Amino acid sequence: MDKVEKLGQSLIHHGSENNRVYLLKLHSDDVPVITKQLEALALQNGYTKIIGKVPMGSLAVFEAAGYRQEAHIPGFFESGDAVAFMAKYFDQFRSVVDQDEKASFDVWLGEGIRKNDYSFKKTFNIARITMADCGKMANLYQQVFKSYPFPIFDPEYLKETIQEGQVIYFGVWAGAELVGLSSAELDRGNRNAEMTDFAVLPSYRGHKLALYLLQEMEKEMTAEGFRVLYTICRLKSPGMNKTFINSGYRFGGVLVNNTQIAGQIESMNVFYKNIEVWPEFNI
Repeated sequence: MDKVEKLGQSLIHHGSENNRVYLLKLHSDDVPVITKQLEALALQNGYTKIIGKVPMGSLAVFEAAGYRQEAHIPGFFESGDAVAFMAKYFDQFRSVVDQDEKASFDVWLGEGIRKNDYSFKKTFNIARITMADCGKMANLYQQVFKSYPFPIFDPEYLKETIQEGQVIYFGVWAGAELVGLSSAELDRGNRNAEMTDFAVLPSYRGHKLALYLLQEMEKEMTAEGFRVLYTICRLKSPGMNKTFINSGYRFGGVLVNNTQIAGQIESMNVFYKNIEVWPEFNI
């Protein structure tokens, strides 16, 4: 599996599964030398992409090093500064988005927000996940995804993320059976959260369980004072894209051929909702 570790004082995720280096959190003391360090790591391991979350104040440094902006999220940091997803490629084929996938997405985006008039069935129950549920979580993820960029098939990894307090998981239950999952990855210092890891068993799709999981997470994040919510979802997934579009999230860009998921490397869409700046989009 790919690993998460420090490069200088910054946090990165890298490995052959995603064939990339992902700069998760840039420390200001590592600018500007980190651009050379990231490239050296990529070349040493034969990775074909570097992607990084970069504060706008450091954008020029990355642009000068040959990076291009693929997506952005306004107001991402507590200071009010935006974040840019900056990419550099070492294989020209990886830098090209699938035009059929992009054309389909453009149609969904052009449809705009559609009102949700679907009622949540009382046969389902949404609740926070506990440590005791990690085995069921891992089993559900294994049924839904052929592969994933993080080791969510491992119950011990899931327990560790809960213990660290940086990830909150939400589950949908049909009686005693766990049938749907999602998580909120928390950046408490900047009061932003990534709404991610959505998975619904195939036999329970069509009930809009992802939508209700998202709504439940939004309620909790709002109550805890988070400012910015965002997601990185598969470009080719109509269900998840429509879920975020219909929930008032704004499109922030495409991360091209970015993530190993469902057995292959896929392009991912960035969506965001800034609760403080655009309160009319609150649920």
